[in-house]
Amino acid sequence: MAIFDAHNIGYTFANGDTLFSNISCTMDKHRIGLIGRNGIGKSILSAILSGEISPSSGKVSAPSNFSIFTQERLTELEHGLTIAEYLEKHHILNALKHVQMGSCLEKWFEIIDQDWELESQLKQDLANLGLPPEPSFLCNELSGGQFTRLALWKRFRQSAELLILDEPSNHLDNTAKQWLIESMNVFSGAILLISHDRELLNQVEEIWQLSTTGLQVFGGNYDFYESQKYIEQQSIDKKLVNINRQKKQLDAQTQRNIEKAQQRAAKSNKLRRRGSQGKMLLNKMKESAENSLSNRSKLSQIKKTQLQCRERQLTTQQDRWKSQTFNVSSCQQTSNTRVLYLDGQLAFGTKAQLNLQLFSKDKIHLQGPNGCGKSTLLQTLSGKLSLSQGDVSTTSRFCYLDQHLTIIDQTRSVLDNFCLHVNGNSECSARTVLAGMGFRGDDVFKYAESLSGGEKIKLAMLIVSHHPKQPFLLLDEPDNHLDIDSKAILANALNDYQGGFLLVTHDCAFAHHSGVQQSYCMDHQGLTLTTPHDKD
Repeated sequence: MAIFDAHNIGYTFANGDTLFSNISCTMDKHRIGLIGRNGIGKSILSAILSGEISPSSGKVSAPSNFSIFTQERLTELEHGLTIAEYLEKHHILNALKHVQMGSCLEKWFEIIDQDWELESQLKQDLANLGLPPEPSFLCNELSGGQFTRLALWKRFRQSAELLILDEPSNHLDNTAKQWLIESMNVFSGAILLISHDRELLNQVEEIWQLSTTGLQVFGGNYDFYESQKYIEQQSIDKKLVNINRQKKQLDAQTQRNIEKAQQRAAKSNKLRRRGSQGKMLLNKMKESAENSLSNRSKLSQIKKTQLQCRERQLTTQQDRWKSQTFNVSSCQQTSNTRVLYLDGQLAFGTKAQLNLQLFSKDKIHLQGPNGCGKSTLLQTLSGKLSLSQGDVSTTSRFCYLDQHLTIIDQTRSVLDNFCLHVNGNSECSARTVLAGMGFRGDDVFKYAESLSGGEKIKLAMLIVSHHPKQPFLLLDEPDNHLDIDSKAILANALNDYQGGFLLVTHDCAFAHHSGVQQSYCMDHQGLTLTTPHDKD
């Protein structure tokens, strides 16, 4: 039985721009992976398929019971809620407290029902999740990874017919990601997974790829999709080579027909001058030759139009696989000087004494479990937080890219945001840089608030990487939300970056491809240098 059916659905924004159209699909597998480039419309499509929002056109037979997890909603958290309130268990805990204090009111017993062990069980569950085992703990004091895990756990416990997971592995450390995979495997309902995480996508039965050409279904996991993508790329390349050859042959044949017609016309004119043939016969021969050339020209033009149409179709399909470009500023760093010295204790996270030196060309990977204080360390280095004790001194400019991308002004356009931070760029050069990461044409005039999570990451990275003086970058999980191709492009750009950076990410492969020279492991015991290197 199908979980949902969609027929010819489309979505158009209020300003008249069409996001996608004529999408038809049926979910008859229990694990589907939805992939596509940033901004292509995956989140909106999933919301339509679940029935949360209505399509602009077409029909959807949506499931009656569904639950959605999205990273965007995590940023809208009701600040001040406790874990118990977020889990909607606070009323039961409150009733238990009244009974423990001696109250015998019937309403408390009705609220508790069979949940007499809720408090102890909830504390144990939170501890198993690696969270503070206290239901009264405030959600906004959890790290991004800790709250993500709590939010996912809440949804896995719901009896939903369909669970939509939109980028669920963002912010999760490796232990938490393995927990996520295990939770997905034991979940009894269907899962529509929107992700760029290969490991997660290899858990599904079918891959749906959304692109500018529509929705394409691949019957297998991500590894199968990759193999089919390669085969399709090779096939498109061969077809384009063949079309190009046919166009050249057609042009050559057209030229030969013109030359033959010119030769016949010259011969006819010669006969006309000699007077050896009757004028009526010569006129008939001329008319016949002209008609023949006209017919051949029309046939050639029809064939050429057909070839051009097919070429456009294949080029559009090929564009689905084209890589974007991410160029960073080419300013050269001439020396490798110390830019920071820290000796002290963080305000949040680990309570260990930290000692850290940074040099202007250092490319450092900082990893560690959720909640240990990685983001706190970056905020401290950027000057946004103070140490609880100790000293920190800097001799250079730092550029901090936080998880919430506060560097971006949501009320400004893509182009205005870029020009605001990157001085000295003409509009033409700014648009060239933005076009390299997919912000083409009128896309540069989109307001930042309308961008997808991945598009915002791209814009933020373009801003911080194009500062003319190439500051030391503090990057807090910049690979979150990025599609797989964009992630590889960003890694190459960081590898080429002439300045230094401190990169927080749970993806060791991404860190390696970004050109990191040192790795620090951070936990509640402090900082441990795992891969040292010599200074220049």
